[in-house]
Amino acid sequence: MTRLDQSESTSITRRLGVLRADSIRIKILVLALLATLLPSAGTAWISYLENKRALEAAATEELKSVSAQTARELDLWVKDRRYDLRVFASSYEITENIESIARGNSAGALRRVTNYLKSVSERFGDYDELLILAPNGQVVASTGNPPDAVELPPDWRERLRTLDFVVGTPYWDAGDGRPEVVVAVPILAAGERRLGTLAAEVGLLGLVETLRGFAPGDTGSASLLTAAGSLIVSSAGASAEDMQLRYAPEAIRAQLDSDGAPVELTDLRSERVLGSMQPVPALDWIVVAALPSAEVYAQLARIRMVTLSIVAGTLLLAAALGYALGLIIVRPLHRLTRAAAKVAAGDLDIELVDAKGGEVGYLTEVFRDMVSRLRTSRVELERLSVTDPLTGLDNRRRMMEALQNEVLRSRRLEQVFSVVLADVDHFKSYNDEHGHPAGDEALKRVATVLRGSLRDVDSVARYGGEEFFVLMPATSADEAAEFAKRVRAQLAKHAPPAGDVTLSFGVAAYPAHGLNGEALISAADEALYEAKRAGRDRVVVARGAGRAKAARG
Repeated sequence: MTRLDQSESTSITRRLGVLRADSIRIKILVLALLATLLPSAGTAWISYLENKRALEAAATEELKSVSAQTARELDLWVKDRRYDLRVFASSYEITENIESIARGNSAGALRRVTNYLKSVSERFGDYDELLILAPNGQVVASTGNPPDAVELPPDWRERLRTLDFVVGTPYWDAGDGRPEVVVAVPILAAGERRLGTLAAEVGLLGLVETLRGFAPGDTGSASLLTAAGSLIVSSAGASAEDMQLRYAPEAIRAQLDSDGAPVELTDLRSERVLGSMQPVPALDWIVVAALPSAEVYAQLARIRMVTLSIVAGTLLLAAALGYALGLIIVRPLHRLTRAAAKVAAGDLDIELVDAKGGEVGYLTEVFRDMVSRLRTSRVELERLSVTDPLTGLDNRRRMMEALQNEVLRSRRLEQVFSVVLADVDHFKSYNDEHGHPAGDEALKRVATVLRGSLRDVDSVARYGGEEFFVLMPATSADEAAEFAKRVRAQLAKHAPPAGDVTLSFGVAAYPAHGLNGEALISAADEALYEAKRAGRDRVVVARGAGRAKAARG
């Protein structure tokens, strides 16, 4: 030992007050500290990176799922509005009376048209005002007195010559105190002759509840933007001031170019969030699902503090043991140091040799327990990364891996297999009526029934939201459809405590409906939506070989 080392050792001895100036004891103390610090720091860093990766993966999966589901829900909302207006515009009361007005018989016809529009407005609360416009854009009839100005694009008449539905720019209606948008469809007579245009002011405040139902996490948000990035409504509500907020154009372009992959960005209120954007297919609007960065990484900060505490405690323990150890434990310490180096390199599959003799044996046991805890933590982390926390089923990531493996296996063995997509019917209404805890219980009950109806070779996963995915090796589409019927029957017998729920099923089989996982999921999803359109609570086999089949019973 150099004089400098001796001086430092003497200084340490004076500070501790109980150490003697014995070089071998000082060396053991330093060795114990280093042997503990290095592997602990390495293990802590590895644990930190693994936890960060898992948390980011979970947040990414949730945000992509939320933004995609919200965009799909809004697409259905738009299609409903278009369907309503087309029905109204094609009614006898509209077409016949508008033709009468055009021929000059305006008195009685105008009154009948106005009364019809008012009755429609009273029955359908989403439509604040209904207007009929002449081909030149002049208001012919309206439920408003006086009629509101029509907030449609400048080229709306040209667009309606080729389109059957036009949507204006969302705006804040100060009189009604809510956001609205004007939508319009052409009024057609026999032979597709255009008589005019039916326009409606549609209130957007109802979309706030829809967005709230999809908002991710505890403090996350779901928002609806125009193509230019201006806020329309969000899960936090709607106001005239909020509609003045907008995302930076470059942030929107970067998000849409990444196909919705979440990235960290600054939101409308200048907060850092992890966000995912998806376009609404039927509109020139954008859905944004965002989680505050602080929420995403809060658990990681707690893990970091716990890890640092463990490292600090381990260092203190090593210092205490080093004080008490002598020359006879140098060799066991070397063995322990070599084992610690393996742990620092990420190898947790090590076996420590039992050390005989007091403190050395105790230190060995402490280190073995620490490695065991790290093993357990890693196994649990791997399990959490592929498990849905609510239902205990596999998550979408594990499901996609299993599906890909089954495609390869069935292709090699020239076997068939089937996939089943199940969706809880009217789940949002169920949540609204019974509350989200009851909705969670319903999802758990569905998961239990699905799991209990499977064979040992089958697997089930939560696909996202209220959707579930079943993989059935060596099973035809008809057999999978029979399985779905059994599940419906079991769910009817074992309903959730808050009330009955039903499932709609879409079934697809390899290779009839697809030669890869993506094609099979797409086919099953299309069959599922056919079941929804056919009235829900039924099983539909994907179209293949020229047929589709629906079943209830």
